[in-house]
Amino acid sequence: MTRRTRGREIALQVLYQLDHNPDLPPEVIQEFVERRLHDPALRSYADALIEGVRSRQAHLDELIGRVAENWSVERMAAIDRNVLRLGAFEMLYRTEVPVKVVINEALELAKRYSTSQSSRFVNGILDRLQPAATEARNETSPAEERDTPSHEEPAHTSEATDSEPETL
Repeated sequence: MTRRTRGREIALQVLYQLDHNPDLPPEVIQEFVERRLHDPALRSYADALIEGVRSRQAHLDELIGRVAENWSVERMAAIDRNVLRLGAFEMLYRTEVPVKVVINEALELAKRYSTSQSSRFVNGILDRLQPAATEARNETSPAEERDTPSHEEPAHTSEATDSEPETL
């Protein structure tokens, strides 16, 4: 598992918990991230994903809702909804990550944490968001290109991996 994959996984777990408990204190979130990610750069990456999704959640939900035929964001399974939010955020705002990589990472998260049909659902929604992502990426000036600094990523990490999300 790559470093960024692990950071996305932890970010997804936090977003899922916040979806169910939006008043979770920031120190509890930080403790959770610190327990799961030992590398400060990787913690920073996960924190940036969490904060980015949270600060743009209304916009992300609006975009997802527009392309999700016959589905409202509220009706989606919580894990799928958060995989989509995370993927949409990276597609639109993390321009250092190629869109195809973002979609592949989202599909892997959906396969790991949701139902057998979820990866197809997530793929369909994120595929429909690609034009908006391309437009947003083309409008981003070089000075604005990164929401937060990117981190170099080795092929594998020694961070622990659990297939079940840990609760906060």
